[in-house]
Amino acid sequence: MTELLHFTDLKSPFAYIVMDDILALEERYGVNFRWIHYTLHIPEFLGAVETRSENEWRKVKYAYMDARRLANRKGLTVLGPQKIFDSRPAGIGMTYAEEEGVLYPYIRRTFERFFQRDLELGDPEAVKGVLAEVGADPAGFDDWFAGPGMERHERERQLCIDMGVFGVPTFAVDGELFWGGDRLWMVEEKLAQITGKDVSGA
Repeated sequence: MTELLHFTDLKSPFAYIVMDDILALEERYGVNFRWIHYTLHIPEFLGAVETRSENEWRKVKYAYMDARRLANRKGLTVLGPQKIFDSRPAGIGMTYAEEEGVLYPYIRRTFERFFQRDLELGDPEAVKGVLAEVGADPAGFDDWFAGPGMERHERERQLCIDMGVFGVPTFAVDGELFWGGDRLWMVEEKLAQITGKDVSGA
């Protein structure tokens, strides 16, 4: 059986922008990706705020300019975060939402609220609020967060590292990695090969 993985981070604008494209691929080819939260450590990825070079700041500013342009084409709102967030609680909330059967509504609502500057991703209580909004029972989240949820998060983050994932969105098709929304056409070609459908879904 083909293993399909999608690595995301709920603080990534580029992961938000491709969400509907991924869901469309799942529907078109009759497949399901396993969604895994790869919590990015921003200082490793873009440099620590206190020590960023002028060039690193230019990269950050450009990335959000691109994100806003891409989001506008899809009618999405992407406001740049005003600080660096630890998205682990939101990522653990994602696995809890999966257990509760509301994975996609949770992901969508979390992205929407975060990029409207209306959600503190690093606050477990705020995460519980989103879970309640999308129909999950938040009562069990505290135990999940402190125990199996955290353990799963760390295990899956190590899986990402072991597989060579360095950013999001990243897709893995039987272990072959594709990074970035602009590589989705490559992912679609692989899905077409696997399912026997052409790229139109026929």
